[in-house]
Formats: sequence, C-alpha cells, structure tokens
Amino acid sequence: MTKVTGTTKLLGVIGHPVEHSLSPMMHNAAIATLGLDYVYLPFAIAPENLEIAIAGFAAIGVTGFSVTIPHKQAIMPLLSEITPVAQAIGAVNTVTRKNHQWIGTNTDIEGFIAPLQTTYQQDWSQKVAVILGNGGAARAVVVGCYQLGFAEIYVVGRNEQRLRKFRDSWGSSPIAEKLQVYTWGSLAKLIPQANLLVNTTPIGMYPKVEDSPLSAAEMADLPQGAIAYDLIYIPQPTQFLQQAQKQGAIAIDGLEMLVQQGAAALKIWLQTENVPVDVMRQALCQHLGL
Repeated sequence: MTKVTGTTKLLGVIGHPVEHSLSPMMHNAAIATLGLDYVYLPFAIAPENLEIAIAGFAAIGVTGFSVTIPHKQAIMPLLSEITPVAQAIGAVNTVTRKNHQWIGTNTDIEGFIAPLQTTYQQDWSQKVAVILGNGGAARAVVVGCYQLGFAEIYVVGRNEQRLRKFRDSWGSSPIAEKLQVYTWGSLAKLIPQANLLVNTTPIGMYPKVEDSPLSAAEMADLPQGAIAYDLIYIPQPTQFLQQAQKQGAIAIDGLEMLVQQGAAALKIWLQTENVPVDVMRQALCQHLGL
C-alpha cells in the first residue's frame, strides 16, 4: 500500500471515462516496490474541462500524468513542449512538469511493439497491417508498424473526411509511402490480406463488452495464423479477440501494451531506468484473475 504523507508527490491519469483504468493499480504497485513518496490517481475530466484541469494541475504541483481517450490530441495546444516522437504521432499520452512547463511525449509506440518484438519475432517486411480506427492511438500504431518494417499499412475508418486528413497529416514522410486509408466498406477486401489486424477504437471497452468493431461476418475472412491485437484490456478477451480466435488467429490484448507504455512513462517521471515492470504486470494480472 502506498503511504501518503504531507510531502507525497502526485501523478495520475486523465480520461473520460477513466473509471475502468488499471493504470493506478499498476503504477502504485511499482511506486510501493521502489519505496518512493508518490501516489498515482485517476482523474475523470470531461473534454470541456480539460484546459482548466491542466491549469489546476500546474497550480497544485502535479509531477506528471498519463493521457487517455479522448484527450490525446486535444491536450497538445495546452503544452509548452512536445517531443519529436509525439509530434510524429500527433498525439500525447504522457505529460511531465519540468521548469514550470508541461512537456508532452508518447510512449504508446514502445508499448505497442513490445509484445510483437518479444513474443512474435519475425520478418515483417512482407506483411500487411490493417488498423481499425483513425484517432490518436491509431497514429501510434501506424508509427509502430512502420518501425517494425511492415510492407503495407492500411488504416480503416468510417468518416472519409477524417481519413483524408489522417493520410495528409503524414505529409511527405517515409511513413506516408506505406500508408493507405480506406472506409469501412473496403473491409471485405482488406481483411483477407491482414497479417496483423489491430483494433484502436474504444468499441468493446467496458462497460459495452458485447460490442465489437467488426461483425462475425466481417471477421470470417481473417487468415488463419494472423495476429489480432486489441488495444483494449478490459474485458479479457474482448468480443473482437474472441471472434478472431474462432478464425484461428493469434490474440494479443492491450495488457502488455499498457504495462510497457506505463513503465516507459514512469522512467520519465521518476528519472530512473529502475522500474519494476514485472511488479506492474503482476499487479494487473492478479487484479484480473489471470
């Protein structure tokens, strides 16, 4: 149990909703193991209250905080500095207070690629990634797939205007050469090509656990042996992953991504490489009964 004193420094996570977040459990387990005078709390902040909340964080001396849906892009204009990796993604998931200024970065790439690198080591250069959704999380996944060396990266969304904006935002970067965008109507031709199928949407997240971004019919053509990766980590497995497993796909849930991006954030806030990743993972697994 984290001991709170008069000198305890404050970390946290902002989102809307945020009640489902396991980040406080994971981070507080790490903090307790390290014996540090910090506590990590959840803050449910509605979009219209974001600016005043961040000003309040500065006023009370918050050390840093995680950023989740729907604030990953909206927070960017409120920060003094954004790291190149977060600029490339166009989204921030980790904010630190330094010299009375807010600095934003993104550890989602690190979190996303970790299980793909460690558990499924392979040559991705001839492989196709199909990414569902075109928000802040999708941007991190695009960069992660590019770093892994995927031949083709297809992003699928429902709004044609947003998709065009998503595609154009990469400009003339090398990523743009591998990236193509499609509306949901193209799924029938994309799913059979997918070596990696990633859900970056919030569809299927607690409490709407019966929902899935794809119908069973849409999922039916997923190649056997493909990897289905859902960034959602509650419930386990999601409806999306259950459907994929019925097609003979390998399932990865968002738990390891959560652990690895969280560990990367803690390293920044605490200015140490000594972060007990195993303790963080164990705390989550214990809570979820895994």
